[in-house]
Amino acid sequence: VQLQASGGGLVQAGGSLRLSCAASGGHFSSYTVAWYRQVPGKEREFVARITGSGMTNYADSVKGRFTISRDNSKKMMYLQMDSLKLEDTGVYYCTAPNFSPPLYGQGTQVTVSS
Repeated sequence: VQLQASGGGLVQAGGSLRLSCAASGGHFSSYTVAWYRQVPGKEREFVARITGSGMTNYADSVKGRFTISRDNSKKMMYLQMDSLKLEDTGVYYCTAPNFSPPLYGQGTQVTVSS
């Protein structure tokens, strides 16, 4: 299984971005996928997760602003990010957190400017 994130970029505070994650290999609908993010000097932190059946949960810091979704037929996962804040800046990684070891794809940079 491989995961590839895309869609990052530079956006002003208050703006929106939509990240995508393409999965290849494996049985996509059978496993939980998630978004994590990392800024230099800090540990990678959880953002949102979605199970194969569509159950979601979010970090408190993004609840109400971000929406995670998936399209199992396309083997795609998405993160709609609205009302972006400066502190949302970081490299965003799509992951399969329940794999052993957890599987991380290549990240995509999100930069929120004032």
